[in-house]
Amino acid sequence: MKATRLIGALVVLALVLGTVFAVAVTLRDDGSAEPGRATLAPTPAPEDGSSEPPAPDLSAFYGQTLDWAFCPGSEEDECATLTVPLDYQDPGGRTLDLAVLKVPAEKPDERIGSMVVDPGGPGAPATTYASDGGWGDALREHFDIVGMDPRGVGQSDPVDCLSDADMDAFLAGDPDPDTPAEELAYAASVKGFGAGCEKNSGALAAHVSTIEAARDMDVLRSALGENHLTYFGASYGTELGATYAEFFPQQVGRLVLDGAVDPTLGLVESAKVQAGGFETALRSYVQHCVDGGDCPLGDSVDAGVTRVQQFLADTDQQPLGTRLGDRKLTEGLAYYGIGAALYSEEAWSLLDRGFNDAIGDGDGTVLALLADLYADRNVDGTYKSNLLEAFPTISCLDKPESVPFDQVEKYVPELEAVSPTWGRTYAWGLTTCAGYTARSTETPRPLRGAGAAPIVVIGTTRDPATPFSEAQALASQLQSAVLVSRDGDGHTAYSSGNQCIADAVEDYLVDGTVPQDGLQC
Repeated sequence: MKATRLIGALVVLALVLGTVFAVAVTLRDDGSAEPGRATLAPTPAPEDGSSEPPAPDLSAFYGQTLDWAFCPGSEEDECATLTVPLDYQDPGGRTLDLAVLKVPAEKPDERIGSMVVDPGGPGAPATTYASDGGWGDALREHFDIVGMDPRGVGQSDPVDCLSDADMDAFLAGDPDPDTPAEELAYAASVKGFGAGCEKNSGALAAHVSTIEAARDMDVLRSALGENHLTYFGASYGTELGATYAEFFPQQVGRLVLDGAVDPTLGLVESAKVQAGGFETALRSYVQHCVDGGDCPLGDSVDAGVTRVQQFLADTDQQPLGTRLGDRKLTEGLAYYGIGAALYSEEAWSLLDRGFNDAIGDGDGTVLALLADLYADRNVDGTYKSNLLEAFPTISCLDKPESVPFDQVEKYVPELEAVSPTWGRTYAWGLTTCAGYTARSTETPRPLRGAGAAPIVVIGTTRDPATPFSEAQALASQLQSAVLVSRDGDGHTAYSSGNQCIADAVEDYLVDGTVPQDGLQC
């Protein structure tokens, strides 16, 4: 997931779609909603040594007290603010305030500790994930589930790049230009995006790296009073967790990395792997559509995939109308809407309807709404979060690689070889970091986690965004990793309804039972 223009920028759609399709509310036997807590959960005494900083000049940040209060509109979730240095190389300088949310353990007498969670992206708010992440009973009962929006994300000093109107135009733009005029417009759009992030965010744009976010997690661990970090990371959150394991191996407790990414992949190789993942996911969806009968895409997988490709080409020439005022379903929005639905099998029925309406009636409303879901966009045109602005800012700070615009075409054939549908889009996505000039003050290094406790790495065999090969690669890189696989579709494994995965995750986090390396679910 290295470029905003890529379908791979569909971060945490599994979480978002899960929120759409399953409303999490606890009911009494009489059907009414169970009231929230009337008082704050007591803050446990910190463990001995938990406030010790890794370096003396960070002592002001370690062991800080979190001033918990009920989150706005809630009598259950608790919110606080964590203070961290903008630049860990200059801890006496400017500071940042990071938003933290805690869902207290439902069985306080059986509480094990805090479990920090992150849904990935990069750019997805972890506070929302903690509250709405679909956690099983065993985790909710025994852990305070804690999410902290990473620096530059959500409520944690968010980076800002574009106005809402400019973001609308950016997303509606052609993702795979095929004329000189379209190529010039694309280049201007990409350069303007990166320049806007640095202009509007100032010094922060150079200090939202994954390494700095991992350092923030250790400050959070200390503020929670824990000697060791218990952590669940999904998608890019697995890279964040692996980075933590590399820089703080002795503080690693029980880490689960679900939907793992391979941090060693270069720009082009990463695009090829993910483009292939989405092509596999598309074929899996089309097979499901065909098997269900009356599929608007045709009577075979090959015919259906070809029809999707033609549909995208048609919307490039003639955008479809919608029932959303004067908005049109452009090729760009069609790409994002289709890609969004591939993140979760639960969304396939919506994609069926989207294709039925678009192909049968020329109505692009459903696909446009799926694109809005991808973008975290409200119906009124505002955006719920800065997800799409944080994503490239963090990614391009971590790996400031970019292919010159005039060299894109030479990468098209190899990307189309692995993904006839998405290959050209991914080729143009190789330019995403062209507009960014900020550079990190942190020095990256291989993620080995030498000396860390066992780390559970999970991959799904037909995951579109983080193909299973990436989980295999990360597990081989982390010295203490064990690999668990889920045979299935969609992004990530834990909340997929696979009991084998749920048992493996919960038995490890709650009881410390390490799953067998190579476990297949």
